[in-house]
Amino acid sequence: MSSICQAAPRSSSVGLLKDSDLRAAVEVLQRYGLHSVLEEWFTEVLQTDLQANIAPEFWNCIGQYENTAEERQCSLLLLDAFCLLKCRLDPYLNSLDLLEKWTKMGLLLGTGSQMLREKVYTMFKAILFFTTTKTFQEMIQQFYSRTFKIYMRQWKKGEDRMNACESSMSENEQESDMEDGGGDGLQCMGCSSKKEQCWCPTAMEQFQQLNEILHRLNLLERVSAHAVTTILHKMIEGRMERRCRAEYERSFLNEFQEWIEKVIGWLSRVFLQDSPLANSTPEASSTLKRWRCHVQRFFYRIYASMRIEELFSIIRDFPESKPAVEDLKFCLERTNQRQQLLSSLKSALEMRLLHPGVNTSDIITLYISAIKALRELDPSMVILEVACEPIRKYLRTREDTVRQIVAGLTGDAEGSGDLANELSKADPVTLENGQESDDDISEPEDWLPDPVDADPGKLSSKRRSSDIISLLVSIYGSKDLFINEYRTLLADRLLHQFNYSAEREIRNVELLKLRFGEAQMHYCEVMLKDMADSRRINTNIRDEEEKLPEEERPPFSLVAVILSSEFWPPLKEEKLDLPEQIKEAMEAYSKKYEKLKAMRTLNWKHHLGLVNLDVELADRTVSLSVSPVHAAIILHFQSKSTWTLAELSEMLKVPVTSLRRKMTLWLQQGVLREDPQGTFTVIEEEQKDQVEKVVLIDSDEEGDSAMASQADQKEEELQLFWTYIQAMLTNLESLSLERIHSMLKMFVMTGPVVTEIDIQELQGFLQKKVRDQQLIYSGGVYRLPKNCG
Repeated sequence: MSSICQAAPRSSSVGLLKDSDLRAAVEVLQRYGLHSVLEEWFTEVLQTDLQANIAPEFWNCIGQYENTAEERQCSLLLLDAFCLLKCRLDPYLNSLDLLEKWTKMGLLLGTGSQMLREKVYTMFKAILFFTTTKTFQEMIQQFYSRTFKIYMRQWKKGEDRMNACESSMSENEQESDMEDGGGDGLQCMGCSSKKEQCWCPTAMEQFQQLNEILHRLNLLERVSAHAVTTILHKMIEGRMERRCRAEYERSFLNEFQEWIEKVIGWLSRVFLQDSPLANSTPEASSTLKRWRCHVQRFFYRIYASMRIEELFSIIRDFPESKPAVEDLKFCLERTNQRQQLLSSLKSALEMRLLHPGVNTSDIITLYISAIKALRELDPSMVILEVACEPIRKYLRTREDTVRQIVAGLTGDAEGSGDLANELSKADPVTLENGQESDDDISEPEDWLPDPVDADPGKLSSKRRSSDIISLLVSIYGSKDLFINEYRTLLADRLLHQFNYSAEREIRNVELLKLRFGEAQMHYCEVMLKDMADSRRINTNIRDEEEKLPEEERPPFSLVAVILSSEFWPPLKEEKLDLPEQIKEAMEAYSKKYEKLKAMRTLNWKHHLGLVNLDVELADRTVSLSVSPVHAAIILHFQSKSTWTLAELSEMLKVPVTSLRRKMTLWLQQGVLREDPQGTFTVIEEEQKDQVEKVVLIDSDEEGDSAMASQADQKEEELQLFWTYIQAMLTNLESLSLERIHSMLKMFVMTGPVVTEIDIQELQGFLQKKVRDQQLIYSGGVYRLPKNCG
């Protein structure tokens, strides 16, 4: 402080003049009309002194920091420099008070007291701090960082004394302290010095003195604003990273709001709101209010940015992550970050979800979670509509999307509880009239406008009322695909049960009727009725057989599932010639059926069904339930113990490649052996000492569907189109692709059963016909070859 004492004589003479003497001098100037230049003279003298003496002296003092490494010494040096500055400027501030007093008394004709003071303060900032050195910025940054840490530590100690019983919060704070620095018990957490050398009280006293000086010189925000902003941003970001990152199952807003209130307490120290030496002024209150808004806005923005970055994981973990979604919703209402969220989420979905390495079922599962989470985040569902459009587009490119969704609805897919529960809702969203019938009239006072980024072409009532199932169905824009897929799935399940038990399927059909309407589910109801009718018919036939004498009864029991072919999906077609005894049993059953149902007969599907049989060998009996083709194979070994593939293929009318796959079952069961290649022999006695061979069963052999594959059905539909295309080209000679498509759409693609074909599929089909030399393509039109009648 020696420099201040040495400088004191420069301004001490000012204090010798009395107010009365100065006022008399002003009155003399006023008599001669010179009082108007007094303000101008004052500012000119001040500017000259600032430029020539005060500013160089201040910055020379600051420059001594370069040779000082110890933080405590630097803080003292910083305070000394500002004490010197205050000492030099105090006489001018006292003079400014007098000028303001004389102006109010009418002794001066100047710019006005308030404007003069603002002019002087502007001069301080412009000459002293127009540019600041890196050294000075580091000093200010270090000084406020240290006092912030000390203040927060003191606040923590005071709270611990008040809440000694609340240990959980204390543990969290201790963890935070350990991460902020200061680890062992021998070191002060505030000033980072050894406890016996703690200078926290001195630092806080210097903090108070410096703020008072800066406040007196109206330099507080000019000097400290950047440092305070940097400190607060750094502390908020660090604390958020440690506490909130990857933690989704609890809310952090209240906890951070309490912590921000502590920070506001430190800010009130900075801006003298909490000082015992200064009363709260309107300017200080306004400044503190502005800083409070800044800190809260920054927290909301940074917290929202972190949650937006993690939104994919938050959606994946929903509903456990619901607190994180609610926090993000609260922050988005106070920040303008919707576009940031949309672009970030779309990018994350495309990078982490929408690629060939992810199963379709997993994509659907995450899409369902996204529907739930984003509906919670944005009830208008605009974010869901925009951000998840890439998922919907991608799912349309997957061939098994519809099957996976339908399997989820009926509870057949792994992890399908969400869709099955959605289907079971008491008050579902009906899809009977299509996706466009959404004019739900709600209470006028409940109406909310759509966000500005909503698609104006889509009704808000439709968007808000859509549930999970309607959103999934709308991926394709038509419910027919889902109904047809459900028919296939239902048919497969009914034909694999063989016990006529359909309670679960009846329940699913009734639930789907609420969604899709009675008319759409009519075919499924007929299929279920066929199962019930089959049970009754088989019971009647079996009762008739039991009345016959023992010798007239059939050699084995035959139970049939009788289908109304017009209402069932296409069945898989395979050639199979059954043994004569099986054919005779089927013929006898048909005659009995014709007696019960006059004018109707049966068309047997020999390759479909289930056969329960016992294979009696020399030393064992093997009991199995197998397909008809497997049973037909082993029945032929009853008359002859060795067969070649070619012989069996000729007898059964089954292709050799398919037959070889079917033989695998009997090889695995140890009933047959292949030796040599292509020749199969019955193993009458099991060979204990032979090493067991592992035989892999082809995937087609397990869970094989009785339904025709999608590819088979598509090929059949395309062949129907081919007949019409040939007729059109015969009559019109040549047609373009677009004309063929429009004519097919007009004359062929009508009715509930025929599936539409888009122009790309049609082009591929026609090009295949060109390669097969069944069509000629030239000049942009297709025509039939001349040799084609």
